[in-house]
Amino acid sequence: MNIIFKKDTWQEIYYSLRNNKLRTFLTMIGVGWGMFLYVVLLGSAKGMENGFDKLFSGFATNSIFLWAQNTSIPYEGFPKGRDVNLKLSDVDLLKRKISDIDYISPQNSRGSFTGTPGESMSRNGKNAIYSLTGDYPIGNKISEKKLIFGRYINDADVSGNKNVVVIGEEVYNNFFNSKKKENPLGKSINVKGLFFNVIGVFRVRKGGGFENDRTVFIPLSTYTKMYNAGDQIDMFAIVSKPNVDVNSVEKRVKTELKAKNQVSPEDTNAFGSFNLGKEFKKLTGFLTGMQLLTIIVGTLTILAGVIAISNILLITVKERTKEIGIRRALGAKPSEVRNQILLESVVITLSSGLLGFILGILVLMIFNMLTQNQDEFPFYNPTVNYGNVFAAMSVMVILGLIIGMIPAQRAVKIRPIEALRSE
Repeated sequence: MNIIFKKDTWQEIYYSLRNNKLRTFLTMIGVGWGMFLYVVLLGSAKGMENGFDKLFSGFATNSIFLWAQNTSIPYEGFPKGRDVNLKLSDVDLLKRKISDIDYISPQNSRGSFTGTPGESMSRNGKNAIYSLTGDYPIGNKISEKKLIFGRYINDADVSGNKNVVVIGEEVYNNFFNSKKKENPLGKSINVKGLFFNVIGVFRVRKGGGFENDRTVFIPLSTYTKMYNAGDQIDMFAIVSKPNVDVNSVEKRVKTELKAKNQVSPEDTNAFGSFNLGKEFKKLTGFLTGMQLLTIIVGTLTILAGVIAISNILLITVKERTKEIGIRRALGAKPSEVRNQILLESVVITLSSGLLGFILGILVLMIFNMLTQNQDEFPFYNPTVNYGNVFAAMSVMVILGLIIGMIPAQRAVKIRPIEALRSE
């Protein structure tokens, strides 16, 4: 189209838009607002997705947390209300019976989620009660601790029943001089009358985590010895293999444990659980739906703006009837008149879209600055897929061309003699 490279073409477009400033501005707002909404909503949805990914970073999101309760149905001569227990030997049973399990981390606790009192701890005359958890090294794979000193429990600590402890940051602040950043490693705290060497200090991410800074971890073997717990376990953290249905694993685990403990298959109270995988799937489904809704809303808004451009061009053609007639009388081809109107449609559409895109990116940058240090709010690094924006811009221009054909065809149908007679 040689018309694109003609100076007169662009001058005519400029004068046409300048002479209808208010109308042109209002028309551009429609398309620009659509692109602005598209960019901001799409970027915000991605920011929320990134925020939740950051919140759950270090967590095995395909996890199930399971604990024993009591029966609610009489079964095989056993009365209702019978207590059932998890055993350390259940770990091998479940892994042998259910191949979809990746690993299991048994834990015993006092305080925290168990509802039992915490444990008394002291150092240098300071006393406090904190949650105490006996754990295996594999527990750190399920909920990774952010260590600010030292390391987490290892296999040697468990096999040697060592009196070592990993403490939360609040425990550290209470028992050590945090202002001077005192190094606690190798120093001891008293737990239930026994001295434990500190091997690590962890910090809980704000807004996330199943532990808190008032939690203390020791080897599970040491915990069992301290409380004479035998092979009883308070909770299993079970992680399924990738791409496995976590809900199915949860049902099969409960079925196996019910069979072993002679619990009715219909009993829903004997074993309690929290399926993190199911909840995380709901969350990701919500975010995907939000992104889809964003695309639909943005596309419809852009379409409404493009239709508005068609309307404004129809009015413009009517106002320029005499001008178009003169051009036709001087020898302008119908294709030249048509292309002129179409080019005006594309210019308005493209410039409006670019303006909306730039403003949308600026708003996302402001959102990012305001939420950058807000760990409690799940919003981080709101980005836009430029491929999606380019696709939206392309669709917008194509729609502008298609809808611009209506006023363009009307302009072509104007007969020179009738146009010259018009007022």
